[in-house]
Order: sequence, then C-alpha cells, then structure tokens
Amino acid sequence: MSKANLMITILFILGIVGAYSVYKPFLLSLIVAVLLTMATFNLTKKLVTFTGSTKISTTISTLLLMLLLFAPIVYLATVGVGYISQIDNVGIKDTIHTVKVFMEEIPFLKELSDQHLHDEKITEYIQESTKYLTVAGGAGLGFMKNMLFVVVFYFFINYYANHFFDTILELLPVSPDKGSKMMQEVSSTMEVVFYSIIVTAIFEGFLFGIVMTYFGFNGLLFGVIYGFASLIPIVGGIIVWAPVSLYVWTKIDTGTAIFIASYSVVMISIIADTFIKPIIIKVIKEDFLKSTIQISSLVIFFSILAGMSTYGFWGMILGPAVTSFLIAITKVYLDYSEK
Repeated sequence: MSKANLMITILFILGIVGAYSVYKPFLLSLIVAVLLTMATFNLTKKLVTFTGSTKISTTISTLLLMLLLFAPIVYLATVGVGYISQIDNVGIKDTIHTVKVFMEEIPFLKELSDQHLHDEKITEYIQESTKYLTVAGGAGLGFMKNMLFVVVFYFFINYYANHFFDTILELLPVSPDKGSKMMQEVSSTMEVVFYSIIVTAIFEGFLFGIVMTYFGFNGLLFGVIYGFASLIPIVGGIIVWAPVSLYVWTKIDTGTAIFIASYSVVMISIIADTFIKPIIIKVIKEDFLKSTIQISSLVIFFSILAGMSTYGFWGMILGPAVTSFLIAITKVYLDYSEK
C-alpha cells in the first residue's frame, strides 16, 4: 500500500469514528430510517413513475409514514388517556377483590392471594402503577422524539436513495452483482416484514374492536391498543384482553367476561394469529409484492421476537434486517470460501 493510499485510509477511518461520535445519539433512528426506506423502496419507485417527481413521491411516502406512526399514538395519547382516567381506584380495587375471592376458592392459589392481594398490597400496587405511568410518559416523549428523527431521516434518505445505496454498494468488499443481491435480500425481507406487520396489526385490532364495540366500549380505542399489543410476539394479546375481561367480570357479568376472553383466545390468538396470519404473509409476499425471497416465516417470527426483546419497538424492524443480512453475508462468505 502506497503512502497516499495509507493516508486516505487513515483519514477515512478517522472520518467514520468522528461521524460515529457526532451521530451516536441518532444512530438507531438513522438505521431504522434506512431500513424503512428499503422496505418502501418499490412503493416510492411506483410513486415516482406516477407523479414524475422524486420530491413529490418522497413527500407522499413520508406523509404516509407519519400517518401510520403518529396517528395511532396521538389518538392513544388523547382519547386513550382520557378513557383510562375515568377508571377510578375504587373500580380497580373491586376488580382485584373479585379476583381475590375467586383465588381463595382454589387451595393452591389461596396462599398467593393472602400474600399478594390484601388491602395494603392493593394500595401499594395502585401507587406503583402511578409511578410507572409517569415513567412511561417520559419514555413516551423519548420514543416520540426518536420517531420524529426517523421520519426526518427517512425523507432525506428516500429522496437521495439512489445515490445513498449506490455509495453503500461501492463500499462493500464484494462484486457489484453480489452486493446488489445482498441489498435485494435485505430489502425484500424488510418489505415483507413491514407490510405483514401493518396488515396483521390492523386485522387483529379490527377483530378485537368489533367485540368491544358490541359490548358498548370504545371499539376504535381498544382496536388500536390491541393492534399495538399484537406486535409483541406470543404475549401481545393477553396483556389487553386479560385485564379487560377481569374488569368486565366485576362491572358487567361473568358471561360477558368469559365470552371476551374466549373470543380473544380462539378467534384472534388461535385462528387469526396461528392460521390466518401465515396466509396473509404468503399473500403479501407472493401475490402483492411478487417477492422471491427464500426465508422462512418462522425465522422472521423469531427475528422479530429477538429484536423486540433487545431494542424494544424498533426491534421488529432491526431483528429481521440483521437476520436477513447475516444470511446474505453468510452465502457470500461460503461462496468465497469455496473459491
């Protein structure tokens, strides 16, 4: 390596280190914006063809993303908070007391009931929940800030997408064909994951909202809440229908509570999530996106689960992206090893 090449390499590394130190607080938002750009690349390309303007198509894509991200959260922060504030401490205590009476009739649960559900503990739980709501509010502000940066970065990366990804391809230490294939694999995975998450969340939220509307609750609110909760693999739905069923048990009647719980388990968790969801993913992948990506739905499921356990909400984007990139780079590595 010549002295000039060595100097340029050193300066390039120093530039990366300096950029990392400056943009470190925004790194997660930047990466998520890049992945969302890859996920919606084909949509933006169609909008460019339709409008004839990159600026207009990028603006439309960004507005759609803002509507998708901010509208449900703003709705929950306004209507949802007002709705929850109507549930007084007396109602919560009545619900817990009903659960306690039920547990006392079961021998092996009676001891747990006496230990954790007496009046002093209940008061302590309510006080703790107030603290958690305060902390959640602070975390929510931080999340909104990150989301705002995601939208801003998404706009600029989307606008300069061709130059941005061409530069990344040139930096990859593989042939242009291999680099394009890697990028295509990650992009296709993100596209399938992104649209599948949106459609299944809306679908399951709609199913839960219907039954809540039937029993006189705010179906739209509970549908949005359930839609967000369904993004959490395995335990998502139960964190909504379980407390709702308990509350209905004490405030309405046992039959209604059992119906809501049974409907949520059978109709949503088993039928919709286990049987219909894979069909939705398949239809989106093969019929809507015409994707030829060879990655198992089970792998996508566990990558979302692992991503959310590590990075929280944005993990549903990062998990599949890291997994698909690992699969793609492994194929390249094996190819080079054979040669």
